[in-house]
Amino acid sequence: MQNDYRADVAVIGAGIMGTAIVTRLIETGHKVSVFDLDAEKVAALTAKGAHAASSVASAVSASEFCILSLNHASIVRAVVFGEKGVAAAAIADKLLIDMSSIDPAETADMAKRLRAETGMAWVDCPLSGGVPGALGGKLTIMAGGSPEDFERARVVMRHLAANYTLMGASGAGQTTKLINQLFCAVLFQAVAEAVKLAEAGGVDPAAIPAALAGGRADSRILQEFMAKFAARDFSPTGRIDNMLKDLDSLQAFALKTKTPLPMTGTVVEIHRLLCAAGLGPKDSAEMMHLLDGFRAG
Repeated sequence: MQNDYRADVAVIGAGIMGTAIVTRLIETGHKVSVFDLDAEKVAALTAKGAHAASSVASAVSASEFCILSLNHASIVRAVVFGEKGVAAAAIADKLLIDMSSIDPAETADMAKRLRAETGMAWVDCPLSGGVPGALGGKLTIMAGGSPEDFERARVVMRHLAANYTLMGASGAGQTTKLINQLFCAVLFQAVAEAVKLAEAGGVDPAAIPAALAGGRADSRILQEFMAKFAARDFSPTGRIDNMLKDLDSLQAFALKTKTPLPMTGTVVEIHRLLCAAGLGPKDSAEMMHLLDGFRAG
């Protein structure tokens, strides 16, 4: 399709990421229908120019592409195959783009079922980059699906992603997202520990990113988050319980494939401890409470 083509897009799920995705698509000229059970979230998006759909099926019926931005595989399955769901309005000319982070095997199973029952194809497109990445069109998106469907989805993805990569067949995008989350979770913990070590040694932790820039220890997470963690800046960028959800999927996948992940296992339990302490809905920077002995909270 031509570079100036703008599509009719249904977005199902108006949470933090869904809202950012809808906002970006509207700003780049796409016509967006949105559905969410939370009427206030939908109203905020209609004020920006989105159309409020009465059901998932009605949103899909009016659109060429359907983007899902949901939290769990069980929710994705219900939205796709439930009453007035995606499948009720699915035809071969439409394409489902699942930007949720869910289990690779369940993704492959649902994609196969949707195509068999309706002819509608599925590309799994989990993302990295959060709200800032979505709003700026600079997400990293790792995709799973056929090469043809991957290219079809580019009409939408070119306005959301700076890095859009086909990793393999259906489910491969979700597997890659698990690897992404492994790196993120381990590095967040490393940043938190480095902040404490710097403080203990009388070094300003906020100065560490510039000092290590370009060296082997450098990373985007170091550059973006060390000063945030050091300042105990708990403004929302990503929820601890969402990370734990992905880490649980990662561990289940590792168990199924008999893949040893000793360091990841420790970080999973740290996240589980944080959730047990009531910090699940909070930003990842609140990991500092554990190392601070919860004195800060």
